[in-house]
Amino acid sequence: MTPAGRFAPSPSGELHVGNLRTAVLAWLFARSTGRDFLLRVEDLDRARAGAEAEQLRDLAAIGVTWDGAVVHQTDRGELYRDAIQQLTSAGLTYECFCTRREIQEAPSAPHAPQGAYPGTCRNLDPAELEVKRSLRPAAIRLRAGVGEYTVNDVLHGDFTGVVDDFVLRRNDGVTAYNLAVVVDDAAQGIDQVVRGDDLLPSTPRQAYLASLLHIPVPEYAHVPLVVNSDGARLAKRDGAVTLGDLSRAGVAAAEVRDLILRSLGLPAGTLEQALSGFTPGSLPREPWVWRGVGVERGSQGGRSGA
Repeated sequence: MTPAGRFAPSPSGELHVGNLRTAVLAWLFARSTGRDFLLRVEDLDRARAGAEAEQLRDLAAIGVTWDGAVVHQTDRGELYRDAIQQLTSAGLTYECFCTRREIQEAPSAPHAPQGAYPGTCRNLDPAELEVKRSLRPAAIRLRAGVGEYTVNDVLHGDFTGVVDDFVLRRNDGVTAYNLAVVVDDAAQGIDQVVRGDDLLPSTPRQAYLASLLHIPVPEYAHVPLVVNSDGARLAKRDGAVTLGDLSRAGVAAAEVRDLILRSLGLPAGTLEQALSGFTPGSLPREPWVWRGVGVERGSQGGRSGA
């Protein structure tokens, strides 16, 4: 398969400016390195009717193009089952019956990283398993052999994060994100992952899981988010933040694209034109502050987004 980058939104609603900026960055990273650029709809969990069509429309409106057909996670259940079976055959999974409340109230295991699963169900004997199976369905957890793992990121350098016995399949039968994303990227030949830096803490789990599945770990680049004037992640409550809202406020998609490019230190214009000036090393490392349509229209971008 041709090496590829990707953008993988969840179809829970319209994309906001922060999502669109990440998509532009993923596109620039991929195209500037000769990779294909793929779209994957991560619809295992939340999907609102019509959201996918809105998202694809908005990506096209700002000039994000992609190769091949859009892939859906809901069509890939067999791949996830095969991966879990591979891990189970190697003795690397176990059933977990804990509720969220039980996990929160359980004492941490000695020397366990903060927030790690305490291992309550890790060593249940057959009799205990039989009783718990009669009470509620089980989730499937990874039997991790490490407590932390290090990944290398284009923008952050080496990053070491917690690896615990994280969930691979929830007790409702839905594949967990950390497994699905690893399997999906491998199946699509994706060797470059560009996404928001809020996902950096979960990346060591994914890279470790990839190593257990004998899957090459992709190149990672976790990019700064777009935040509101209070420094919080941009959300619908911040006003006109989607292309639809901005259009109703008189801001065209091309203008939003130009605002995004200027926030990255790139000249306004098409994404193809921006490629010639794109270098990861010169990207802003701080979040872009979205202060509203009026202020942003007068901004020339730069590193602060002011």
